[in-house]
Amino acid sequence: MSDVKLSAVLRTDFGKGAARRTRREGRIPAVLYGHGSDPLHVSLPTHETYLALVRHKNALFEIDVEGDVKLAIVRDVQVEPVRREIEHIDLLLVKKGEKVVVEVPVVVVGAPVPATMHVVEQLSVQVEAEATNLPDSIEVDITGLAAGTVVYGKDLVLGEGASLVTEGDTDIVIISEVRGAESSDSAEEAVEA
Repeated sequence: MSDVKLSAVLRTDFGKGAARRTRREGRIPAVLYGHGSDPLHVSLPTHETYLALVRHKNALFEIDVEGDVKLAIVRDVQVEPVRREIEHIDLLLVKKGEKVVVEVPVVVVGAPVPATMHVVEQLSVQVEAEATNLPDSIEVDITGLAAGTVVYGKDLVLGEGASLVTEGDTDIVIISEVRGAESSDSAEEAVEA
């Protein structure tokens, strides 16, 4: 059911100094919130959390908070801009069967017809799906598409039970002619004549 299982430790100290101490101990400060409950301040293991965030775009976390297991998804990750270290994570509590809205990256596969190129207009789209069945990415197959073709949001193939939140008429991928392709063809014809 869950992509990632982590053990969390409750935090009682707050503020910059406490957060720095937590990070020095090899843990990431985090907060769990949602379903009308009070925010739960915890710390997560740095290495395991980092790997989960890298491997899964929309991971479902099973977090064991000192014996109480909770399901959560990542809502926000604060990263230190120079060292690129995770400083804090906000996690949204979810329940099995509950639907949530997430950003899902668009991945282009295949190649359009020769002398064309593709431009990705939207790197990600918003999708509503069950919290226990969130897509990591959405593939857009552009194999054999001709110049002038536009793949719209409504053309995306979503997983079972998922629905598109992004407008259906949003341009996702545009196939266009490579500039200079016509002039090089006409130059070759002139040389042959």
